[in-house]
Amino acid sequence: MELTINTANFEEKVIKSDKPVLVDFWATWCGPCQMQGPVIEQLADEAKDFYVGKVNVDQEPELQMKFDISSIPSLLIFKNGNCVKTLIGFHTKEQILQEMTGIIK
Repeated sequence: MELTINTANFEEKVIKSDKPVLVDFWATWCGPCQMQGPVIEQLADEAKDFYVGKVNVDQEPELQMKFDISSIPSLLIFKNGNCVKTLIGFHTKEQILQEMTGIIK
């Protein structure tokens, strides 16, 4: 299940998560974000070892600034409350899973 992440629930859903969290920073007007969306949805439906969430940068400018997001889509991977990896631009499901596998271990 895909999580909608915002300023109010970020700490609970991401920082305090018991599993790694893949967070997709995106916007409705962003073409590459629209291509990334179905990949993120599929990962969210299939993921067992990590959570998947999305942050709409237009609705959550505080989170965008906090994590210095200047290009979207940006995929941030959090583990134990820290951002451990940033992937910028479109990534395939296989590329994302490869990154997540290295972090889950």
